[in-house]
Amino acid sequence: MNNWTRREFLAGIGATAAGMSLGGCAISGDRSATGLTAEAAAIEQIVDPKTLEKPNLTVGYVPVNDCAPFAIAWQKGFFRKYGLNVKLNREASWGTSRDGIIFGRTDAAPVVSGAVTNARTGAEGARHAPLCAAMTIHRHGNAMTMNRAMWDAGLRPWREYNGNLEEFGRDFRNYFDNLASEKRVWAVVLSSAIYEYFVRYLSAAAGVDPTKEFRIIIIPPPQMVTNVRIGAMQAYMVAEPWNTRAITGNEGVGFTFAQGREIWQGHPDRLLGVMESFITNYPRTYRSLVKAMIEACQYCSRPENREEVAKLISQRSFTAAKPKLTRAAIVGEYNYGGFDGEKRLVKAPETTVFFDYPAHLATIPNDHSTFLWQSQSLWLMTQSVRWGQIPEVPKNAEAVARKAWRTDLYREIAAEMGIECPQEDYKVEPATAFIDKKAFDPSDPVGYLNSFEIRANRPKSFFMSS
Repeated sequence: MNNWTRREFLAGIGATAAGMSLGGCAISGDRSATGLTAEAAAIEQIVDPKTLEKPNLTVGYVPVNDCAPFAIAWQKGFFRKYGLNVKLNREASWGTSRDGIIFGRTDAAPVVSGAVTNARTGAEGARHAPLCAAMTIHRHGNAMTMNRAMWDAGLRPWREYNGNLEEFGRDFRNYFDNLASEKRVWAVVLSSAIYEYFVRYLSAAAGVDPTKEFRIIIIPPPQMVTNVRIGAMQAYMVAEPWNTRAITGNEGVGFTFAQGREIWQGHPDRLLGVMESFITNYPRTYRSLVKAMIEACQYCSRPENREEVAKLISQRSFTAAKPKLTRAAIVGEYNYGGFDGEKRLVKAPETTVFFDYPAHLATIPNDHSTFLWQSQSLWLMTQSVRWGQIPEVPKNAEAVARKAWRTDLYREIAAEMGIECPQEDYKVEPATAFIDKKAFDPSDPVGYLNSFEIRANRPKSFFMSS
């Protein structure tokens, strides 16, 4: 079921091409933010550009809500404050955002969680390269969207199942039992990354084997809604505002089944990726870049700034989406949608976490969202093994995590900014954090992996793009 015929291949490519026509939200030419804003020009520089090895940088971003810290760093002058002259480069997809770093087209860019670690391990579907990250751009801020047919089949937002995986699994199974195999398609934004893992994790938790029941294809974020409308896939997982855009009152093609935080509360979403050589060759420049991004994340985190942030990223240079679409996940007033006229508005400060955790999530002293936990990199590796992208948990998994997720550098840089951090690199993810109530102990990743009944033996997937 996971192998595509030539006819299906051509049909899929046609659907992708059709998805390019998204009006005001489509990517058409270079619309990158350029120039120096008045706010940036007025800011006092605390780092002399002449002291940096490479003050002129090209930094990528993707037109989803994740671009908020990049937009703020540009708008408010945080890049300039730390001696940097940054050209922001709008990327067409998460694949091009990752590959731009690897092939030297950009100096840094956001990458989907999993991309850095999997580049190190050479996972199936990932570019093999020495990528690094010292900070998380944000946590949460993404969701799973299902189409109208899934609603009509009886599926509802996860919140309405009240934690009952068996009931959800029954509805999920009934839907697939009545669906032709060629229509069983789910889209994510990048292979070998956390969104794919979430789709598979949810399905397996509900007792539906994702390696046998549906295909997973790769679609750039701005093409998701149109591809659902034309029937190219039934569901997708993406960062906002592309879930909110799908619901009734907007495009009306689907509803939000679950936010990613309902699959794993506290998960890292995007990392600031660079090549290891960039850190080695331009250490002072790298420090300035991380400081600018931390300060931008802090700005985005403050409740009093969130309306401003949501409006800024609605500009054509960023998401080109209406402010009401960008606002939902940034401000934390999230509408799951539906087709029964009911309001499903949920107010939650953790809808997107840029720096400070809400009080009920701040369980570890001095923890904040930009701090990377290497143990979470190990979790991503277990999922890479679980779905057949690498043959086993690497014997040197801790060393891979240490080289890829540079908590050592983050602590040094944060200390220079007066920011305290946790002193440990590993923590146990409690059972309450996951949708299936299965805790993750990083001291035994193999045991954790072996505890799952549904696993793959190198499943074959067709990826439309990378």
